[in-house]
Amino acid sequence: MHIESTGSGPPLVLLHGWALHGGVFAPLAQRLADRYTLHLVDLPGHGHSRDASTPLTLADTAREILSRTPPAPWLAWSLGGLFALKAASLSPRVRGLAMVAATPRFVRGDGWAHAVDPAVFLQFGDELRSDYAGTLERFLALDTIGSEHARSELRTLKDALYARGEPAPRALQDGLRLLEESDLRAALPALSVPSLWLAGRRDRLVPSAGMREAAALAPDSTFIEIAGGGHAPFLGHADAVAAEVDRFMQSLPVASL
Repeated sequence: MHIESTGSGPPLVLLHGWALHGGVFAPLAQRLADRYTLHLVDLPGHGHSRDASTPLTLADTAREILSRTPPAPWLAWSLGGLFALKAASLSPRVRGLAMVAATPRFVRGDGWAHAVDPAVFLQFGDELRSDYAGTLERFLALDTIGSEHARSELRTLKDALYARGEPAPRALQDGLRLLEESDLRAALPALSVPSLWLAGRRDRLVPSAGMREAAALAPDSTFIEIAGGGHAPFLGHADAVAAEVDRFMQSLPVASL
């Protein structure tokens, strides 16, 4: 699995979302690398980890990242949040969680109203088989729709999409299955580290209300809403997101950094 380390200072592990790679965090890296050593992960099947042997399952991927990175807080976007939550439940090496447009459950149902219809991920899975490139572009559009900087964010995501090669089709299907089937709400009350929940008010994929509800389940949590943000607020609102991440990092016990 490819993990790029850059910057200097206390460590911070970063996990990207579906179909992308660690390079998507460039705006955050530019703002945080002078204060933190960033460990930018390419999840299995994505980016430079396209041919990684690690299965894209929550436990296998989380354990591999834990074995390859120092004890540190983890910042996770979208799908990456599931791996971060799983890792936090497995090991005290996760010293804090910054969840960016991420949630323990991505689909509606079973008392969880602020999420998308399960058919969304099923549809993307079906469409991937017949229109790989078009489906990826439609998903990127969903990432940015609603944001006040939607056009520039979409351009950035399109530029990043194939910058490290095409994501593996099997990994994309596995990722969609995780988005559709995972439910980690039960892990939140037992979370033993501080958590930051950064939501975009205009996010159409992970509604802000759902992130607020998730944060309320965790014992030492902070919920922040980016007023004009969509599903990728670290692109169009990089200064605001970096400031909140820095504030969160500075609030952690010294032993956590």
